[in-house]
Amino acid sequence: MPRTSARASAALLVVAALAVALLAGCGGSGSSAASSSGKLNVVAAEDFWGSIAEQLGGDRVEVTNIITNPAADPHDYEPTAEDARTMAAAQMAIVNGIGYDPWASKLLDANPSSGRTVLTVGDLLGLREGDNPHQWYSPASVQKTIERITDDYKRADPAHASYFDAQQHRFETVGLVRYHRLISRIRSRYAGTPVGASESIFAALAPSLGLKLLTPTGFLDAISEGTDPTPTDKAATDSQIADKRIAVWVYNSQNATPDVQRLNDDARAAGIPVAAVTETMTPEGAGFEAWQSRELEGLAAALAKASGGE
Repeated sequence: MPRTSARASAALLVVAALAVALLAGCGGSGSSAASSSGKLNVVAAEDFWGSIAEQLGGDRVEVTNIITNPAADPHDYEPTAEDARTMAAAQMAIVNGIGYDPWASKLLDANPSSGRTVLTVGDLLGLREGDNPHQWYSPASVQKTIERITDDYKRADPAHASYFDAQQHRFETVGLVRYHRLISRIRSRYAGTPVGASESIFAALAPSLGLKLLTPTGFLDAISEGTDPTPTDKAATDSQIADKRIAVWVYNSQNATPDVQRLNDDARAAGIPVAAVTETMTPEGAGFEAWQSRELEGLAAALAKASGGE
């Protein structure tokens, strides 16, 4: 997806300022409001984290996701006044961090509350801006986030700690079972297979699958950030496809720039199977595990085709 422009950044600052004025005008005191149902009011900046939070919380939480439209780009999303009100009311907020969704942290900062729990995934993982922000594609990072969300729920609602433990166990052993089986299957069958990718989304996943990602890091990052790769990185990526040094090509279908489309065509012309991933959950409303499992199945099929299997 295209990345933050100077215009979008300026608009973000204006909206953040508007949020402060709006909340002040509405008598906002900076305290987080509980949901009308008495459940823990949770707000996630992105629905992939929100999907996990909802399943871990069960009927003890009420989760609202700010970004749910697959066409929206979290990098340069311009929040609305309604988003500001939603964030201000959160008892628990989940943001990605790592430079991915700065607008979300700005909304929270515009209406601080000592009683609000804020989970910034990047901080949890010890990452900072400039590191790969796509950590929902890293199974290890997902697991750490699951554990922290559950811990935060238990601290916020200690009377139901055993319920949250049971929800975590159910999610890990039932909800994510297909996801984990696919990861294990790909790693056991195709470890060491050389692959290429259009951007850094896949760089967060490939190591967990045991795949050898050959595409230059500079190329992956440039496409992810909406900038032009260097001629050297372009040439290296082109030659990896032309010389068939990669077995499978993986691209983000939400960011199929002309350069990426050309590489997709080149890969197909060379007889290299192509698999697609998306940056955000598709279709809208899909659960995290269903979305990820569908993509892993597509990747497994491409790897099987490349190896001469069915």
